[in-house]
Amino acid sequence: MPDDMTPPGAATRPHPGLDALAAEARRQLELLSYPRHAWVPEKGEGVLDVAIIGAGQTGLVTAFGLLRERVQRVRIFDAAPAGGAGVWTTFARMRTLRTPKHVTGPDLGIPALTPQSFFTARDGAAAWEALNKIGRVDWQRYLDWLEATLQLPVTHEHKLLRIGRTGATEPLELVFATAGGEITIRARKLVLATGMDGMGGWSIPAPFDRLPASRVSHTSGHVDFEALRGKRIIVIGAGASAFDNLATALEAGATKATMLVRRAKMPRVNPFRWMEQAGFLGQLYAMPDATRWRFMRHIFALNQPPPQESWNRVASDPRYDLHMASPVLAVREEGGEVVVTTPRGEHRADHVIVGTGTAFDLSLRPELAPFAESILLWRDVYTPPEGQEFPALGACPYLRDDFSMREKTPGAAPFLANIHMINYGSTASLGLSGATISGMKYGTPRLVDGICRRLWLEDAEHHLDSLLTYAEAELTSEIPQENLVADVSGLAAE
Repeated sequence: MPDDMTPPGAATRPHPGLDALAAEARRQLELLSYPRHAWVPEKGEGVLDVAIIGAGQTGLVTAFGLLRERVQRVRIFDAAPAGGAGVWTTFARMRTLRTPKHVTGPDLGIPALTPQSFFTARDGAAAWEALNKIGRVDWQRYLDWLEATLQLPVTHEHKLLRIGRTGATEPLELVFATAGGEITIRARKLVLATGMDGMGGWSIPAPFDRLPASRVSHTSGHVDFEALRGKRIIVIGAGASAFDNLATALEAGATKATMLVRRAKMPRVNPFRWMEQAGFLGQLYAMPDATRWRFMRHIFALNQPPPQESWNRVASDPRYDLHMASPVLAVREEGGEVVVTTPRGEHRADHVIVGTGTAFDLSLRPELAPFAESILLWRDVYTPPEGQEFPALGACPYLRDDFSMREKTPGAAPFLANIHMINYGSTASLGLSGATISGMKYGTPRLVDGICRRLWLEDAEHHLDSLLTYAEAELTSEIPQENLVADVSGLAAE
């Protein structure tokens, strides 16, 4: 299969196998295109039924699902330029996905849209059989092809700045920054498909925030690996991203890479492999709060160990040095070096890469910050037993089963019911539903169904009027009486 140097947009160039597969996918969709007509009434000129923030995998699939359900006025907005959406060709630095290759989800049950169909059409059946895991850049090529095949309505270089506060039934006012200045777009429903940092954000934590910017980077941000050639680096943390960044630095020519880990032992059990079952993925959301909390707390506490592929990239490299039970006590810059102090001694380097994950804090999200205090969180509704506390889970929004937010004080922020969060922040309420490939098969259809249910219920009187008007027109039509009798007799016979 093509390596990571495959140029952007390669999947959308003419390719006989993929072109034929795209035609077959459209044929399969046509076979399943019942019902065919749109049903959501307009709510004003230019008002969208659903606006989706984020053109990564979850945003694309959510739009696909809504359009299949004949919700027509749907648009996806992404701050990045075309070719730069999502994580796979930006700050993700693993060679392959961490998910088994047979995963499905983006296809929404259409065989010709499955990852296996794509890679088989592009590279052949033998190549697919020989493949261990899908390459991360290859996965982005698949998503690019999916977007092009389905002609999904993506608008790039639109960064959501703020959400205008409206009532429960009025459209949301979404203010975007664009190359031409700020614009406002109105939408009845808003989907936040904003990925791993959609719950808060990443930042350089203390005490590393005291270092000059040239001395420290974060695994979720930009890292100038070329500038690390010939340098010594320290990586804080032992998660999958920490290993991938360390490996990338060594491959770019770093002379030494030291990993400092707070834990005494490296995690060995990957809870994601256990979670990849229909019961957990499909039904966790329906469990009582106390049971959901116990499940998710245990999964969060286990942490995710580095995949075998990430470990293999560095394990035999003599430039790699691992120190367990080494929490950071202090950091300073001295004599042109960064000095990191741990209980087991000092470590000196030229640069530090911090792999401490993202903060769980809605006030860090610009689009949510103005009303973050109005959002109902898990800690507002559930107090875990002693010994079962977990602050990150408590900071997650307490979502409905359609991924919509709740207001902390009834009546104070009714517009929150029109905002649906399907990112890392939805994990506490709905499990692996957003920001993960593993949960997409179950999460996105539930979100789509929930949005459709809300739209239908909100417009129930309109639909009833439509039915009554239709029935009245039928009764007053000029259809010959014998045809009416024949029609009724035919229905009875069936």
